[in-house]
Amino acid sequence: MPSSPYTCILWDVDGTIADASAGILPRLRQVFASYGLPEPDAGELALWIGPPMYVSFQERAGMDEEQAHEAVSRYRELAAADGYAASVDIYPGVPEVLRAVQDAGIPQATASTKPENQVRAILEHYELIDAFTALSGARPTPEGRADGKSFVIGQALERLRAAGADTSRPVLVGDRHHDVEGGAEHGIPVIFVGWGFGGEGEADAAAFRASDPASLRTLLLH
Repeated sequence: MPSSPYTCILWDVDGTIADASAGILPRLRQVFASYGLPEPDAGELALWIGPPMYVSFQERAGMDEEQAHEAVSRYRELAAADGYAASVDIYPGVPEVLRAVQDAGIPQATASTKPENQVRAILEHYELIDAFTALSGARPTPEGRADGKSFVIGQALERLRAAGADTSRPVLVGDRHHDVEGGAEHGIPVIFVGWGFGGEGEADAAAFRASDPASLRTLLLH
C-alpha cells in the first residue's frame, strides 16, 4: 500500500477539486447588475473565485459591510435557485487522486471558504463525499459571514481530530494565495495546483507545486 509524508490532507474546493466558474460568474453579473454596477471583464471576475465573497464585494466592488452582506445574500439566493451543484465540473483526474488517498487510509477534509452546505451538495452530487473524513466550509449565515481560510483550516483540523484522525503532519492542497496564507497561519505546507484560478506570483510561498493531478498524486503518495 502507498504511504504518505502526511497524516492528513486538507483540500480547497473551488479551483482545486471543482470548477464552478460556469455558475459563479453569471450569478455575479446578475448581482452587479442589481446594484447598477458596471460588469467587470472576465479576467476580473475570475479573481472572485476562491476568496470569501463578503470580502471581495468590499475589496473589488467598493461596497461597505452592510452592502456586502446584502450582496452575498442575493448571490446565495441565486445559487440556491440554480442548485448548488449546477454548472459545476470536477477537474479530470482529481477524483482518482482522492480515491487513491482514501485507499491508502489517509484522512481527508475540505477546507473551503465556500458555504459548507454547497460543498456538501457538490461532493454528494459527484459521489465523492465518502472520500472525506470531515467537511469544513464557511458557515452559511443569512448575513453572509466572512469565514476566511484560516478559520476553515482550523475547523477542518478540529473535526479531523474529533473523528480520531492524526493531524500532526497535515498538508493543504489549493490554488490561490489565500490557501498559502491560511496554511502559513497554521504552520501547514501548501501544495499549489496549476489548474485553478491562481494568478502570477500566488504560488511563490507554497511548499510545492503540482502542474497536473498525476504530479499531485506523486507528492501525496509514495
